[in-house]
Amino acid sequence: MIGRNKNADAAPVQQPPVEDPAAGKGHPTPKRKVAEAANKRPLVVDDRRQAAKDARTKDRAKRDLQYKAMLSGDERNMPPRDAGPVKRFVRDHVDARFNLGSYFLPLAVVFLLFAFVAQYLGSLGFSLVVAALYLYVLAVVVDSVILWRGLRKRLIAKFGPTSTSGNLMYGVLRATQLPRTRLPRPQVRRGGAPVVPKAPKK
Repeated sequence: MIGRNKNADAAPVQQPPVEDPAAGKGHPTPKRKVAEAANKRPLVVDDRRQAAKDARTKDRAKRDLQYKAMLSGDERNMPPRDAGPVKRFVRDHVDARFNLGSYFLPLAVVFLLFAFVAQYLGSLGFSLVVAALYLYVLAVVVDSVILWRGLRKRLIAKFGPTSTSGNLMYGVLRATQLPRTRLPRPQVRRGGAPVVPKAPKK
């Protein structure tokens, strides 16, 4: 028809579908613990140089703590090589006796000086110095054997047969050091008397 309205021939406009609230989201809502676990991410240090610096600082602080423990005798912070009641027993046994090997290095220097001078005084003087050095070395060996046997006997009696492994050599090596240079510091004097700690300076 000529007078027909053009709007009547237009296609009907489709309305967008309306979601039903009762239908939900189409998938179950995750639990709170699952959501928190998904959001967690491992902490990664981006700056490797800073991480290495922090590790060195931590190691230095640990070494300082162990060194102070060796000076004061604090058993809680001793390094693993010196920690434990067996090692403390070995140190006390060695520190309480007179050890010929403790003065080996300074006396060896003295013998070398005498030998240097004696070679200008004749063969007899040089031979006497060398013989004295050999006698001292032999005496050190005999004293070390006595230390070894006595320490072994006491360790077995107090801690059992397995306590001698590695600890006998630990004691012999300590006996070759000057008392003032030993670390950990001696906690007993020669003869077995305990060392009295010094009062802090004011």
